[in-house]
Amino acid sequence: MGPLRTLYIDMNSFFASVEQQLNPSIRGRPVAITAMENEKGCCVAASYEAKAFGVKTGTSVPEARQLCPGIVFLPSRHRLYVRFNLRVAAVLDRHAELERIRSVDEFQIVLSGEETEIDSARALVARLKDAVAQEVGECLRFSAGMGPNHLLAKIAGKLEKPNGCQHLDRGNMPDRIAHLALDDLPGISRSMRERLERAGVRDIVSLCRLDPRHARAIWRSVEGERFVRALQGEPIPLVKTQRGGFGNSKVLAPEFRAPAEAYLVSRWLIEKAAARLRRDGRVAGSFALHLSPMGRFPWARSIRCAPTQDTLEFMRINRALWRRAWPEIRGGRLAAIGVHLGDVDYLTSRTGDLLLPVAPAERTQGERASAAADFINQRFGQGTIRFGVNRPHPGFFERG
Repeated sequence: MGPLRTLYIDMNSFFASVEQQLNPSIRGRPVAITAMENEKGCCVAASYEAKAFGVKTGTSVPEARQLCPGIVFLPSRHRLYVRFNLRVAAVLDRHAELERIRSVDEFQIVLSGEETEIDSARALVARLKDAVAQEVGECLRFSAGMGPNHLLAKIAGKLEKPNGCQHLDRGNMPDRIAHLALDDLPGISRSMRERLERAGVRDIVSLCRLDPRHARAIWRSVEGERFVRALQGEPIPLVKTQRGGFGNSKVLAPEFRAPAEAYLVSRWLIEKAAARLRRDGRVAGSFALHLSPMGRFPWARSIRCAPTQDTLEFMRINRALWRRAWPEIRGGRLAAIGVHLGDVDYLTSRTGDLLLPVAPAERTQGERASAAADFINQRFGQGTIRFGVNRPHPGFFERG
C-alpha cells in the first residue's frame, strides 16, 4: 500500500465551463456568471479567460466590464449546474470509488490497492479526465489533488490550476506548501489566522510542526488537533456533521427592497424552508429573522417555540418579528433578508402533548395540512398551493 488514500477533484471554473459546453460560440471567450441580471450585481463565477483579466468571484459587473471590455455576462442557472454535477459524479463513480460529493464542483474519491501509489493514482486521474471530457463535455476540466487524508488532498487540488494534478504526503510536506499563507488553507479564517499568530504560529511550517495538543488549545476545540494531525499526514477521516437548521436568505433585487415587499418575500422563504424541514422529517424549535437595512446596522431576532414543522406557525412568528423590526426599518430599504428554522430534531423524537392533544411523533392538524400542501405542490408544480400572500424572488438557486 502506498501513502495515498484520497483523491480530491475540483472542477475548473465549473459554472462558466458548463455554459461554454452548451454554447460553442462563447468557448475561448471571457465569461462571467452573475447572480442578478443588472449592472448592480456581481460575478459569482468566471471563466479562466476572464480570470486572466482580473475578473474573479465578487467582482462587480461594472468593474468586470472595465477590466475586460469583451466579457460575456450570463445569469446563473444553479439547477443546470447541479444536473451537470450529477453527470460528472456518475462518470467518476463508474471509473472509481466516489466517496462523497463535497459541493456542486468538488468530489472526493477513495484510493485503494495499487492506486494508493503515486504513479497509479496519476494514471487514474488521467483516465477520469478523459472520461469526463468524452462523456460529459470537452469544456469540463478539473484539477486533482491526492493525499493520505481529505485535507491534504484538497490542498493539493488547489496547487495547480487549471487542469492540474498534484499530491501531498509526508515525503514533500511541509516544504511543498511553505509558500502559502496560513489563511490560504481551507478552514483557516482571518480570525483563526490572527489567533494562531498570537500563539506564535506565523507560517505554514510552524503550523505543520505544532503539537496537536497545543492546536486543540488554540482552536479551543478538538477540531484544532484533528486539523494539525491531518496536516502531518495522519489518516484523519471526515466527521459527519449534524444539521443545525434550515434556512433561506436572499439578496434583494431593487423592486423587492421596500419593507412591505421584503416582508412578502420572507413569507416565500419560509414556505421553502419549512417544506425542506418536512421533507427531511424534522421539526424546529426556534425561528430567526435577519434583516439588512441599507446604510444601517443589521437587525436580527429569534423566538423559541414548541418543536414544529407547521408552516403557518412559522408565519405567525415571522409576522411578530417584523412588527418588532418595523419602527427601525419603516421608510428605509432592505438589501437582504433571511429566515432560519433552528434547534432541529427529528419528528420521530418529539414527545406528545396532552393539551393539543397529540401523541409522540404524531403530526398536528396544521402539520398534516402543510404536508398535504407539499404533496400537491410536488405533483402539480411549486406554488400551486400557497400559505397566504407572498412574493416569489427566484434567483441563483432557482434558475436552470
